[in-house]
Amino acid sequence: MNIVDLVHSQVIASIKDEEDIEKAISSHANIVFLLTGNLLNMTDHLNRLKAAKKQTFIHIDFIEGLSNTKSAIKYIAKRWKPTGIITTKNTLIKYAKEEKLMAIQRIFLIDKSAVEKGIEMSRNCKPDAIEVLPGLMPSIIDQLTRQVDLPIIAGGLISSKKEILQGLRAGALAISAGDSSLWNYDI
Repeated sequence: MNIVDLVHSQVIASIKDEEDIEKAISSHANIVFLLTGNLLNMTDHLNRLKAAKKQTFIHIDFIEGLSNTKSAIKYIAKRWKPTGIITTKNTLIKYAKEEKLMAIQRIFLIDKSAVEKGIEMSRNCKPDAIEVLPGLMPSIIDQLTRQVDLPIIAGGLISSKKEILQGLRAGALAISAGDSSLWNYDI
């Protein structure tokens, strides 16, 4: 299965606060990016999201107490069993793929050089998708979809349905949004 097959709702619930897990569970979003938690509560968070049939990606750069090592990725794959991970680190993408986890490379588009570096990184580590931030750059999203043969997820600073639709029209597979009021659009 690939990430394109997972997307039923093109709005992804990006959970930054544990209090928003219930909102994500009851939302239309079928994919969840979990950007909060720690070693003690992650199993519970994942069990709740899995019970709600949410495809969950853990942003491992944000999980308290988790190191950025190969053994951490093995632990995640064998114990927590999420759909996949999100990270800015190439080596962790490689380790995740070795453990049969899906992997999303997060790239911050701060200037032209960052765009070029992001393209190069994605070609080298071969993630399942790229999440680009900020997601309010339809022309850059369009450019990336032409230069990279990977699904693009746009996120960051998304605050309206109009911005979601602009990102999708520019070629993004889906839009990750931290604002729970955006998680219930039927898109």
